[in-house]
Amino acid sequence: MRILLVEDDRRVAAALSSALTRRGYEVEHAATVDAALSAAPCDLVLLDLTLPDGDGTDLCRALRRRSAQLGIIAVTARGEERDRVLGLRLGADDYVVKPFSMVELQARIEAVLRRAAHAAPERDVIQAGPVRIDVAGRTVSVHDREVTLTRKEFDILLSLARQLGAAVPRDRILLDVWGTTWADRHTVEVHIGSLRGKLGDSRLVETVRGVGYRLRGE
Repeated sequence: MRILLVEDDRRVAAALSSALTRRGYEVEHAATVDAALSAAPCDLVLLDLTLPDGDGTDLCRALRRRSAQLGIIAVTARGEERDRVLGLRLGADDYVVKPFSMVELQARIEAVLRRAAHAAPERDVIQAGPVRIDVAGRTVSVHDREVTLTRKEFDILLSLARQLGAAVPRDRILLDVWGTTWADRHTVEVHIGSLRGKLGDSRLVETVRGVGYRLRGE
């Protein structure tokens, strides 16, 4: 998962980037409003509200206009109630006051990403080559043959299908299915192996070395 860290204090940014990278996130740092607006697409923004070339609240508003699903957490020293209320009203999903612990920040990141995923519009049926997924009915068929999956296997397949054809990181799967990125990654491998066996063709779910897994779309 990709995080945009908007922070003008380079020492703080370096420490946060290092801690987030160790937790499996891909981090891009932007020290200014302009850099943040020109950054690559991401899953979540950690946003300092005090920036050298503009107000972070204006940036928050601009980012929210771009995407209703983007996760935004204001990370700032502004601890006054009026600042927290303003940040939330302008589109931030959460508000963390410095200083904070990485355990707290990790929990807030996971909560915001879960809410963003659940808010995204969901298709009723997803077709991935011979695999047909009825999202509402939670049923799966391959070549019109119904396949019985466990709840976790179905949720893993759905996580992959939501980003059909793209490499989905293991941490994204952990967050979607187990609600945390701190679970044992070996658990994902075991469930993927079982899922492949039930789908009947191991090529349908590809391993992307060093990243995660991909559900073939053709």
